[in-house]
Amino acid sequence: MAETKDGAKKGGKGWIGALLLVTLVAVGTGGGLGVYLLGNVEKSVDLKKRDEADKAVKVLNYTGDLSLRSVGSAVTNLAEPADAWVRIESSIVFKTGTLPNPDVTLAEIRADAVAYLRTMSLAQIEGASGLQHLREDLNERVAIRTKGAVRELIVESLVVQ
Repeated sequence: MAETKDGAKKGGKGWIGALLLVTLVAVGTGGGLGVYLLGNVEKSVDLKKRDEADKAVKVLNYTGDLSLRSVGSAVTNLAEPADAWVRIESSIVFKTGTLPNPDVTLAEIRADAVAYLRTMSLAQIEGASGLQHLREDLNERVAIRTKGAVRELIVESLVVQ
């Protein structure tokens, strides 16, 4: 029986050694694979960033020959409810030199905005979509008033009270 115990001890040490060797090989393989994959991922991310940077052409909405003028604030009541007041502040963007008399045009735009806001109800300008529709409608009115000379009307603030 002593031989069996020694044989079992030798066999047990052999198994432990084999498990230790397999564990070391697995750790080494996993670490090497991790480093390899990390390097490949970093390379592909860098390539993708470079491709996106090359493809991204900066499109400027406005060039250097444009002017920005404040229309000022306009205060008026709404059509419904009659006791609701609205104050709008806006600016216009136009190509320098296209408006013969910008001050007169600004006054006409302000008057158009007041006339348009008097026809609106509070429900029409509620929420993000209401503000977007108001902005689009005012931009159309400005384009018609200036025969396309004004590029955009920017609504800076809108307060309803």
